[in-house]
Amino acid sequence: MKGLFPIDKFKNIETPFYYYNTSLLRETLNTIKKETAQFPNYHVHYAVKANANNRILSIIRENGLGADCVSGGEIKAALKAGFPSDKIVFAGVGKADWEIKLGFESNIFCFNVESIPELDNINELASIQGKTASVALRINPNIDAHTHHYITTGLSENKFGISLIHLDSVLDHLITLKNIKLIGLHFHIGSQITDMDSFKGLCIRINEIQEHLYQRMIIVDSINVGGGLGINYEEPDKEPIPDFRSYFSVFYKHLKLRPKQELHFELGRSIICQCGSLITKVLYIKEGINKKFVIVDAGMTDLIRPALYQAYHKIENITSGLAPEEYDVVGPICESSDCFGKIVSLNATHRGDLLAIRSSGAYGEIMASQYNCRELPKAYYQDEL
Repeated sequence: MKGLFPIDKFKNIETPFYYYNTSLLRETLNTIKKETAQFPNYHVHYAVKANANNRILSIIRENGLGADCVSGGEIKAALKAGFPSDKIVFAGVGKADWEIKLGFESNIFCFNVESIPELDNINELASIQGKTASVALRINPNIDAHTHHYITTGLSENKFGISLIHLDSVLDHLITLKNIKLIGLHFHIGSQITDMDSFKGLCIRINEIQEHLYQRMIIVDSINVGGGLGINYEEPDKEPIPDFRSYFSVFYKHLKLRPKQELHFELGRSIICQCGSLITKVLYIKEGINKKFVIVDAGMTDLIRPALYQAYHKIENITSGLAPEEYDVVGPICESSDCFGKIVSLNATHRGDLLAIRSSGAYGEIMASQYNCRELPKAYYQDEL
């Protein structure tokens, strides 16, 4: 475990900070390219919301992926990192006018649209600018992803997407919009999905929807199945790269694409999560009544997932070689929820030790805040230390 981290160099860096294993990131991207090489109609976009660090984005762009953006700021970040505009997809339930205009000005590939009012607004803005907007309809397939309710997005009644019962009325309305071109269907059923049967269920539902559209003499150019592939938080070293082969195979086996249709994916967590760790220093060991607390200098401001989702992250003492003991690992923020883990087994820990909070590459740095007037954590990279 110590071999994963250049501990001697860490001692000269102010904590807390994010550490990215860029070799693992490149290996992960190479695996994706290898597994999709046999499918020329497969296109993988990186979900920028997972991590918008410019260095990370640049490495992903260098490997030929597109970008899935959910805000105007993410579009700007993708363009700054060099992503071609025709590989940028813009999703999101609440696109502001300036963000839609930015999409037009940047000539992005597609807007993933989630409601009739949004369609009307895009059509109006496109008309003013003399543009025709390429759109994909985000449809909720009513598939249960069997994941945390905060990150389940594909059920019928959800703030995201268009429910199946409204699909025909949306298609009827589209006919009246002169500055909209329907090019695709978009789906996203949730995040941190490890049961491949959920993706199989999505394929079956898409086949049914495609058949329904075919009866209406509609064949779209692209199908976008979103992302959602989960990672192994419990044993990151056992499975540093997710099982992309099984993931892509599910869609090859079960999704019935029409001739010349393209298949788009929007992967985020599965690309970057295992590549990043939050490194934090132990401030104090506090003796409780029935337990010991390890108080570290990182807090929920640096990694909010445990406080927000009760998410598990493996925590390791990377400087101690002593026999394990059990602790609650907590941060310095004035909130009781500022806890990274309870009853955590760590090598006997003392003030000044360094801990690594693993699998933090996704939804870690990007969600950091300055609550309590704290500084944002800096980032360091394996190939630059």
